[in-house]
Amino acid sequence: MYYAIAAVVIVLIILLALSVRIVMQYEMGVLFRLGRIIGTRRPGLQFIIPVVERLRRVSLRIVTLPIESQGIITRDNVSVGISAVAYFRVVDAVKSVVAIENVQAAINQIAQTTLRKIVGQHTLDETLAETDVINADLRKILDTTTLEWGVEVTLVELKDIQLPDAMKRAMAKQAEAEREKRAKIIAAEGEALAAAALGQASDTMMAHPLALQLRNLQTLIELGVDKNTTVVFPAPLMSTIMELGEFLSRESAAAAAAGPSDAGRPASEAGSAGISPPPAVVRQAGKEPVRHR
Repeated sequence: MYYAIAAVVIVLIILLALSVRIVMQYEMGVLFRLGRIIGTRRPGLQFIIPVVERLRRVSLRIVTLPIESQGIITRDNVSVGISAVAYFRVVDAVKSVVAIENVQAAINQIAQTTLRKIVGQHTLDETLAETDVINADLRKILDTTTLEWGVEVTLVELKDIQLPDAMKRAMAKQAEAEREKRAKIIAAEGEALAAAALGQASDTMMAHPLALQLRNLQTLIELGVDKNTTVVFPAPLMSTIMELGEFLSRESAAAAAAGPSDAGRPASEAGSAGISPPPAVVRQAGKEPVRHR
Protein backbone atom coordinates (compact mmCIF):
# COMPACT_ATOMS: atom_id res chain seq x y z
CA MET A 1 0.00 0.00 0.00
CA TYR A 2 2.74 2.38 0.88
CA TYR A 3 4.58 1.55 -2.32
CA ALA A 4 1.53 2.43 -4.41
CA ILE A 5 1.08 5.75 -2.63
CA ALA A 6 4.77 6.56 -3.06
CA ALA A 7 4.55 5.68 -6.77
CA VAL A 8 1.53 7.93 -7.21
CA VAL A 9 3.28 10.79 -5.44
CA ILE A 10 6.35 10.34 -7.61
CA VAL A 11 4.23 10.35 -10.76
CA LEU A 12 2.41 13.51 -9.61
CA ILE A 13 5.71 15.21 -8.90
CA ILE A 14 7.01 14.30 -12.35
CA LEU A 15 3.81 15.52 -14.02
CA LEU A 16 3.95 18.74 -12.04
CA ALA A 17 7.58 19.29 -13.07
CA LEU A 18 6.65 18.66 -16.68
CA SER A 19 3.70 21.04 -16.53
CA VAL A 20 5.60 24.01 -15.10
CA ARG A 21 7.01 26.53 -17.55
CA ILE A 22 8.66 29.89 -16.90
CA VAL A 23 8.39 32.61 -19.56
CA MET A 24 11.04 35.33 -19.23
CA GLN A 25 10.23 39.04 -19.33
CA TYR A 26 11.69 39.45 -22.82
CA GLU A 27 9.81 36.41 -24.19
CA MET A 28 6.34 35.51 -25.35
CA GLY A 29 5.00 31.94 -25.12
CA VAL A 30 3.03 30.32 -27.96
CA LEU A 31 0.91 27.44 -26.66
CA PHE A 32 0.13 24.40 -28.83
CA ARG A 33 -2.48 21.81 -27.85
CA LEU A 34 -2.39 18.68 -29.90
CA GLY A 35 -0.60 20.62 -32.66
CA ARG A 36 -3.00 23.53 -32.75
CA ILE A 37 -2.31 27.04 -31.46
CA ILE A 38 -4.71 27.95 -28.68
CA GLY A 39 -3.13 31.24 -27.64
CA THR A 40 -0.11 32.95 -26.17
CA ARG A 41 1.27 33.11 -22.66
CA ARG A 42 2.71 36.22 -21.06
CA PRO A 43 5.92 36.34 -18.97
CA GLY A 44 5.76 34.59 -15.63
CA LEU A 45 4.94 31.14 -14.29
CA GLN A 46 2.77 29.10 -16.65
CA PHE A 47 1.28 25.62 -16.41
CA ILE A 48 0.64 23.29 -19.32
CA ILE A 49 -0.79 19.81 -19.69
CA PRO A 50 2.12 17.43 -20.17
CA VAL A 51 2.25 15.49 -23.42
CA VAL A 52 -0.94 17.20 -24.65
CA GLU A 53 0.33 20.79 -24.72
CA ARG A 54 3.63 22.32 -25.77
CA LEU A 55 4.85 25.85 -25.06
CA ARG A 56 7.12 27.53 -27.59
CA ARG A 57 9.01 30.55 -26.21
CA VAL A 58 9.84 33.37 -28.65
CA SER A 59 12.33 36.15 -27.84
CA LEU A 60 11.09 39.69 -28.40
CA ARG A 61 14.50 41.36 -28.05
CA ILE A 62 16.25 43.12 -30.91
CA VAL A 63 18.57 40.74 -32.74
CA THR A 64 21.78 41.85 -34.47
CA LEU A 65 22.26 40.13 -37.79
CA PRO A 66 25.58 40.68 -39.63
CA ILE A 67 25.38 40.46 -43.42
CA GLU A 68 28.58 39.02 -44.85
CA SER A 69 30.59 40.87 -47.47
CA GLN A 70 29.64 40.05 -51.04
CA GLY A 71 30.81 41.18 -54.44
CA ILE A 72 28.39 43.61 -56.07
CA ILE A 73 28.66 45.37 -59.45
CA THR A 74 27.45 48.96 -59.37
CA ARG A 75 25.56 50.71 -62.15
CA ASP A 76 28.81 52.09 -63.61
CA ASN A 77 30.32 48.55 -63.76
CA VAL A 78 32.62 48.78 -60.74
CA SER A 79 33.00 45.66 -58.60
CA VAL A 80 32.89 46.38 -54.87
CA GLY A 81 32.61 44.26 -51.75
CA ILE A 82 29.92 45.44 -49.34
CA SER A 83 29.01 44.14 -45.91
CA ALA A 84 26.15 45.37 -43.75
CA VAL A 85 24.38 44.78 -40.45
CA ALA A 86 20.65 44.51 -39.79
CA TYR A 87 18.64 44.83 -36.56
CA PHE A 88 15.23 43.20 -36.23
CA ARG A 89 12.77 42.10 -33.58
CA VAL A 90 9.69 39.89 -33.40
CA VAL A 91 6.42 41.83 -33.13
CA ASP A 92 4.03 38.89 -33.65
CA ALA A 93 5.11 35.71 -31.90
CA VAL A 94 2.47 33.53 -33.56
CA LYS A 95 3.42 34.55 -37.11
CA SER A 96 7.13 34.14 -36.42
CA VAL A 97 6.49 30.54 -35.40
CA VAL A 98 3.86 29.55 -37.95
CA ALA A 99 4.69 31.62 -41.06
CA ILE A 100 8.38 30.73 -41.38
CA GLU A 101 10.67 28.04 -40.05
CA ASN A 102 13.90 30.00 -39.31
CA VAL A 103 13.40 33.73 -39.10
CA GLN A 104 17.07 34.70 -38.71
CA ALA A 105 18.28 32.63 -41.67
CA ALA A 106 15.45 33.94 -43.85
CA ILE A 107 16.19 37.58 -43.01
CA ASN A 108 19.90 37.00 -43.67
CA GLN A 109 19.25 35.64 -47.15
CA ILE A 110 16.72 38.25 -48.19
CA ALA A 111 18.95 41.02 -46.83
CA GLN A 112 21.82 39.84 -49.03
CA THR A 113 19.70 39.72 -52.18
CA THR A 114 18.09 43.09 -51.42
CA LEU A 115 21.50 44.67 -50.76
CA ARG A 116 22.78 43.42 -54.13
CA LYS A 117 19.68 44.77 -55.87
CA ILE A 118 19.77 48.22 -54.26
CA VAL A 119 23.50 48.81 -54.69
CA GLY A 120 23.33 47.66 -58.32
CA GLN A 121 20.98 50.58 -59.03
CA HIS A 122 23.53 53.20 -57.86
CA THR A 123 26.88 54.32 -59.18
CA LEU A 124 30.05 54.04 -57.11
CA ASP A 125 30.02 57.73 -56.17
CA GLU A 126 26.38 57.48 -55.09
CA THR A 127 27.13 54.35 -53.07
CA LEU A 128 29.94 56.10 -51.22
CA ALA A 129 28.14 59.42 -50.71
CA GLU A 130 24.48 58.40 -50.29
CA THR A 131 24.67 55.58 -47.76
CA ASP A 132 21.69 56.99 -45.85
CA VAL A 133 19.49 56.67 -48.94
CA ILE A 134 20.64 53.08 -49.51
CA ASN A 135 20.03 52.19 -45.86
CA ALA A 136 16.50 53.64 -46.00
CA ASP A 137 15.70 51.73 -49.21
CA LEU A 138 17.00 48.48 -47.71
CA ARG A 139 14.93 48.89 -44.57
CA LYS A 140 11.79 49.74 -46.55
CA ILE A 141 12.06 46.67 -48.80
CA LEU A 142 12.91 44.33 -45.93
CA ASP A 143 10.01 45.60 -43.82
CA THR A 144 7.58 44.90 -46.64
CA THR A 145 8.62 41.26 -46.68
CA THR A 146 9.36 40.53 -43.02
CA LEU A 147 6.14 42.01 -41.61
CA GLU A 148 4.33 38.99 -43.08
CA TRP A 149 6.58 36.85 -40.87
CA GLY A 150 5.78 38.86 -37.73
CA VAL A 151 9.22 40.50 -37.75
CA GLU A 152 10.08 44.21 -37.94
CA VAL A 153 13.45 45.39 -39.27
CA THR A 154 14.39 48.37 -37.12
CA LEU A 155 17.67 49.38 -38.77
CA VAL A 156 19.96 48.47 -41.67
CA GLU A 157 23.43 49.97 -42.04
CA LEU A 158 26.22 49.50 -44.57
CA LYS A 159 29.22 48.45 -42.51
CA ASP A 160 32.12 48.26 -44.95
CA ILE A 161 32.73 49.06 -48.64
CA GLN A 162 35.82 47.43 -50.13
CA LEU A 163 37.17 48.92 -53.37
CA PRO A 164 39.69 47.42 -55.82
CA ASP A 165 43.28 48.66 -55.49
CA ALA A 166 43.23 50.27 -58.95
CA MET A 167 40.08 52.18 -58.04
CA LYS A 168 41.64 53.33 -54.75
CA ARG A 169 44.66 54.74 -56.62
CA ALA A 170 42.44 56.48 -59.17
CA MET A 171 40.32 58.04 -56.43
CA ALA A 172 43.45 59.17 -54.58
CA LYS A 173 44.71 60.90 -57.74
CA GLN A 174 41.32 62.52 -58.25
CA ALA A 175 41.24 63.79 -54.68
CA GLU A 176 44.80 65.14 -54.99
CA ALA A 177 43.96 66.95 -58.23
CA GLU A 178 40.86 68.42 -56.62
CA ARG A 179 42.88 69.72 -53.67
CA GLU A 180 45.48 71.24 -56.01
CA LYS A 181 42.71 72.95 -57.98
CA ARG A 182 41.26 74.44 -54.81
CA ALA A 183 44.71 75.58 -53.67
CA LYS A 184 45.37 77.34 -56.98
CA ILE A 185 41.97 79.01 -56.93
CA ILE A 186 42.52 80.24 -53.38
CA ALA A 187 46.00 81.51 -54.28
CA ALA A 188 44.63 83.35 -57.34
CA GLU A 189 41.88 84.93 -55.26
CA GLY A 190 44.49 86.05 -52.74
CA GLU A 191 46.63 87.60 -55.47
CA ALA A 192 43.60 89.44 -56.83
CA LEU A 193 42.73 90.83 -53.39
CA ALA A 194 46.36 91.80 -52.78
CA ALA A 195 46.56 93.57 -56.16
CA ALA A 196 43.37 95.50 -55.42
CA ALA A 197 44.71 96.52 -52.00
CA LEU A 198 48.02 97.61 -53.52
CA GLY A 199 46.15 99.66 -56.12
CA GLN A 200 44.19 101.44 -53.41
CA ALA A 201 47.40 102.04 -51.47
CA SER A 202 49.15 103.49 -54.53
CA ASP A 203 46.20 105.82 -55.19
CA THR A 204 46.37 107.04 -51.59
CA MET A 205 50.12 107.65 -51.85
CA MET A 206 49.72 109.55 -55.12
CA ALA A 207 47.13 111.78 -53.50
CA HIS A 208 49.28 112.25 -50.39
CA PRO A 209 53.02 112.23 -51.28
CA LEU A 210 54.04 112.43 -47.64
CA ALA A 211 52.41 109.07 -47.00
CA LEU A 212 55.23 107.36 -48.92
CA GLN A 213 57.85 109.08 -46.79
CA LEU A 214 56.00 108.09 -43.62
CA ARG A 215 55.83 104.52 -44.85
CA ASN A 216 59.58 104.56 -45.50
CA LEU A 217 60.22 105.80 -41.98
CA GLN A 218 57.96 103.09 -40.57
CA THR A 219 59.90 100.47 -42.50
CA LEU A 220 63.18 101.83 -41.12
CA ILE A 221 61.75 101.55 -37.60
CA GLU A 222 60.73 97.95 -38.21
CA LEU A 223 64.17 97.09 -39.56
CA GLY A 224 65.82 98.77 -36.58
CA VAL A 225 64.07 96.40 -34.17
CA ASP A 226 66.25 93.50 -35.36
CA LYS A 227 69.48 95.44 -34.48
CA ASN A 228 70.79 95.34 -38.04
CA THR A 229 74.17 96.99 -38.59
CA THR A 230 73.60 97.65 -42.30
CA VAL A 231 70.32 98.68 -43.88
CA VAL A 232 69.92 99.03 -47.66
CA PHE A 233 66.87 101.15 -48.35
CA PRO A 234 65.78 102.23 -51.87
CA ALA A 235 65.51 105.96 -52.58
CA PRO A 236 62.25 107.38 -53.94
CA LEU A 237 63.30 106.97 -57.57
CA MET A 238 60.13 108.24 -59.19
CA SER A 239 60.10 111.47 -57.21
CA THR A 240 63.76 112.10 -58.16
CA ILE A 241 63.05 111.60 -61.86
CA MET A 242 60.02 113.90 -61.69
CA GLU A 243 62.04 116.65 -59.97
CA LEU A 244 64.77 116.29 -62.58
CA GLY A 245 62.25 116.62 -65.38
CA GLU A 246 60.72 119.71 -63.83
CA PHE A 247 64.20 121.27 -63.47
CA LEU A 248 65.08 120.65 -67.11
CA SER A 249 61.73 122.08 -68.22
CA ARG A 250 62.32 125.28 -66.26
CA GLU A 251 65.82 125.67 -67.70
CA SER A 252 64.58 125.16 -71.24
CA ALA A 253 61.81 127.72 -70.75
CA ALA A 254 64.26 130.24 -69.31
CA ALA A 255 66.68 129.75 -72.23
CA ALA A 256 63.88 130.25 -74.74
CA ALA A 257 62.67 133.41 -73.00
CA ALA A 258 66.17 134.99 -73.13
CA GLY A 259 66.05 134.98 -76.96
CA PRO A 260 68.72 136.17 -79.44
CA SER A 261 69.32 139.46 -77.56
CA ASP A 262 71.28 137.61 -74.92
CA ALA A 263 73.28 135.55 -77.42
CA GLY A 264 76.12 138.12 -77.60
CA ARG A 265 76.35 138.77 -73.88
CA PRO A 266 79.10 137.14 -71.94
CA ALA A 267 78.27 134.48 -69.49
CA SER A 268 78.86 136.84 -66.54
CA GLU A 269 76.21 139.28 -67.82
CA ALA A 270 73.80 136.52 -68.46
CA GLY A 271 74.32 135.41 -64.89
CA SER A 272 73.68 138.95 -63.64
CA ALA A 273 70.39 139.01 -65.56
CA GLY A 274 69.11 136.33 -63.24
CA ILE A 275 69.71 133.27 -65.46
CA SER A 276 71.89 130.73 -63.81
CA PRO A 277 73.64 128.25 -66.06
CA PRO A 278 72.47 124.66 -65.76
CA PRO A 279 74.63 122.35 -63.76
CA ALA A 280 77.37 120.67 -65.67
CA VAL A 281 76.59 117.23 -64.40
CA VAL A 282 73.25 115.68 -63.45
CA ARG A 283 73.27 112.32 -61.72
CA GLN A 284 70.35 110.01 -62.29
CA ALA A 285 69.53 107.16 -59.94
CA GLY A 286 71.14 103.93 -61.13
CA LYS A 287 72.83 105.55 -64.24
CA GLU A 288 76.18 107.10 -65.21
CA PRO A 289 76.51 110.93 -64.98
CA VAL A 290 75.05 112.79 -67.96
CA ARG A 291 76.92 115.93 -69.05
CA HIS A 292 75.00 118.87 -70.53
CA ARG A 293 76.74 121.46 -72.67
